Amino acid sequence: MKYRNAKALLPDALVRELQRYIQGGYLYVPTEQEQKKRWGEASGYRQELQWRNRQIREQYQQGCSVDSLAEKYCLSVHAIRKIIYQKP
Repeated sequence: MKYRNAKALLPDALVRELQRYIQGGYLYVPTEQEQKKRWGEASGYRQELQWRNRQIREQYQQGCSVDSLAEKYCLSVHAIRKIIYQKP
């Protein structure tokens, strides 16, 4: 998160109004609920994990063992099982 100077961003009247409540401190302004992104959406990591998990399920269906998939993807056997048995 990058901090910005309120004077550079907001109208003077609003800055003065905010100063009535807080001066020289930090104020967090939350994102509106409809503007929030789910975890990993901004970076694309969510899609990478979905692709990887799809590959794991396909390889398992083609006969790869859970142990070999765990070693190949550097995941625990428990994590591989969770991926295999989750609904896509």
